[in-house]
Amino acid sequence: MSTAARTTTGRRGFTVGRSEDATHPDTIRAAISEFFATAIFVFAAEGSILSLGKLYHDMSTAGGLVAVALAHALALAVAVSVAVNISGGHVNPAITFGALLGGRITLIRALFYWIAQLLGAIVASLLLRLTTGGMRPPGFSLASGVSDWHAVLLEAVMTFGLMYAYYATVIDPKRGHVGTIGPLAVGFLLGANMLAGGPFDGAAMNPARVFGPALVGWRWSHHWVYWLGPFLGSGFAGLLYEYLVIPSTEAAAHGHAHQPLAPEDY
Repeated sequence: MSTAARTTTGRRGFTVGRSEDATHPDTIRAAISEFFATAIFVFAAEGSILSLGKLYHDMSTAGGLVAVALAHALALAVAVSVAVNISGGHVNPAITFGALLGGRITLIRALFYWIAQLLGAIVASLLLRLTTGGMRPPGFSLASGVSDWHAVLLEAVMTFGLMYAYYATVIDPKRGHVGTIGPLAVGFLLGANMLAGGPFDGAAMNPARVFGPALVGWRWSHHWVYWLGPFLGSGFAGLLYEYLVIPSTEAAAHGHAHQPLAPEDY
């Protein structure tokens, strides 16, 4: 167990962490891992949308939706895979939030993750704008007839599923051999949710995925939706899985009653 993730509270659940965690090498390495993993994901994901627009000048087709969903699924699976052994492979502020409420990461480490994820998304979006000759990232928007609160609920439901799948295949102490396909399972669910929700609000499920293109493309319409919805969904899923699905005896047996999991224990 990394000392960066240790706490002496003896509680199962939310923990702030210790001040020295902020400068611990494990925390820094984990944040760097989240930065690069998020950048890899956002570059491929947002890039697939720019590429589709460049080829066909119309992204509102069934074939285009499938192509973009597949690109997102594969990119997330790879991004989670390259970071899972270092940081847990969150690649998403909402996933970090769910893990935080479940006590699987301290607040101090979560803050580093959030900063790294947002910076990774910004850098990826800047690189896309540079390498495409100044193409403006399209970002996310609501379809006609979809209200803000409908979109919040949709994002919450989709992110709930994503967080639940992440907990089951990456965090759960009893995941066993399922853990080897955890990144792929999470990526596939992201792609499936994009097929379900993409035509309505873009199906983000990831505030960093939205923030980077929004900042670089300066598109802030309905931006708050893509923060509130995912955080609500992931928070509920994290609490539900941690306290209802994982028995307290199982958590204690894996040291969770006294210390949140470090990345190497995911």
